[in-house]
Amino acid sequence: MWRNTDRNIKSAVPIVWPRLVLFGDSLSQHALEEGGWGSRLAEKLVRRCDVVCRGLSGYNSRFARLVLPRILPYTNKKEENENTTVTVLLGSNDSVSPVSPQQHVPLAEFEENLQGIVSYLASLGIQKKNIVVISPPPLCEPKWVVECKKCGYNVDRQNAFTGKYAAACMRVAAQAQTSSLDLWTLMQHELHNWQDYLSDGLHLSPAGQRFLAEALWTLLEPLLADLPSILPRWDAVNHERPEDSLLTWPQSD
Repeated sequence: MWRNTDRNIKSAVPIVWPRLVLFGDSLSQHALEEGGWGSRLAEKLVRRCDVVCRGLSGYNSRFARLVLPRILPYTNKKEENENTTVTVLLGSNDSVSPVSPQQHVPLAEFEENLQGIVSYLASLGIQKKNIVVISPPPLCEPKWVVECKKCGYNVDRQNAFTGKYAAACMRVAAQAQTSSLDLWTLMQHELHNWQDYLSDGLHLSPAGQRFLAEALWTLLEPLLADLPSILPRWDAVNHERPEDSLLTWPQSD
């Protein structure tokens, strides 16, 4: 019989689960929807890593840089973040025309903000290779014009302008020696029908969600390959003395 249950539970050492944090704008906020790129990654990482969505619809790099320390607070215990991976996907809102001043951020400031975000993440003890800077996807202008007319928005985006912000993302990643994914270039070079990968010209369609998940997994799999399955399989637990298996993991796994 298992005895001293309360004592065993109170003395149990908490398990610190590895984390994959999805940080950015609506492209990240939608990531955990059914079929979203974050949901697809979570399925691959089940029981090995928490996938945490911290996407904020409509946010630009100026807003994101300000709130990041509230989302991932600074800690002196940097070892807590050794198994944290963060994706940073920003630029779609920064790159709107100045006709939309609530979201537009000048290119130079965008680059500076992104540098600040990456620098802050590194200061938390997150390994640079585990910081993944993702560029915004391309913009399908005809679809976006239709969406703007339908919703009464100003037509405030151009694909070529978004491309300048995508290039800035890659410059920041190269300078900081982080991982990176140039989604803007990748979609247009690898997909002859890349416009179908965007639902309204700006946001990812189901096909786009799948494409980003697959491209990102190519980067993440080597980084996360060594993460073990957390806690032993049920049939490996000593059913007569489960505390021997469950309270000493991973030592006895």
